[in-house]
Amino acid sequence: MAYLRKEDETVEIDYSLDKVWSAVPKALANLYWAIEESDDAKHHIKAQTKGGFMSYPSRLIIDAAAVNEKTARVKVTAETPVTTITSIADFGRTRDRIDIFFEALANQLTSKKAKR
Repeated sequence: MAYLRKEDETVEIDYSLDKVWSAVPKALANLYWAIEESDDAKHHIKAQTKGGFMSYPSRLIIDAAAVNEKTARVKVTAETPVTTITSIADFGRTRDRIDIFFEALANQLTSKKAKR
């Protein structure tokens, strides 16, 4: 029997929405995760991670919004299909993939290339 394991996290980032939103696809590209759907007007992306040993790929749903001129809020929801067998070997990979994305996003925002 298969079901979805779902995790989400919302983070406020001290960069403007424009800077954060332009860094999101770059972070996904650095992780070699595919963008399935993108809506720049709504600041919404659906991306697919790579699977691992005994795990399916996760779908990330990324939504961004401006809190004010200098702060953006990014919500990431990850959904990973699991079966009875793969759920035993999952070990929090869905949560890890969210953390990996936020780390890649932070690297994009703080790199010298992003400041140009």
